[in-house]
Amino acid sequence: MADANVRIPEEAKDRLAAIAAAEGLSLRAYLARLAQTLLTPAERAERAEKARAALKAWTGYAPTPSETDDLDSELDRRLARVTAR
Repeated sequence: MADANVRIPEEAKDRLAAIAAAEGLSLRAYLARLAQTLLTPAERAERAEKARAALKAWTGYAPTPSETDDLDSELDRRLARVTAR
């Protein structure tokens, strides 16, 4: 496997290295694991669609795009209230 160089601020590198060390990993191993576990926007959208289909099959509930937007706004509002404490 070929290595790649990525330029990031020193503070970010130090933070990632500290997190990696706390998990008993090298920075290289930690970043490789992180890359394997994060989802791309397309992968997230695909999973969301599968979740919507499962919800509909299980409960019959199929929110409209407008309802989904309203629910997302309500969740954002509640999270903002909790994180502001």
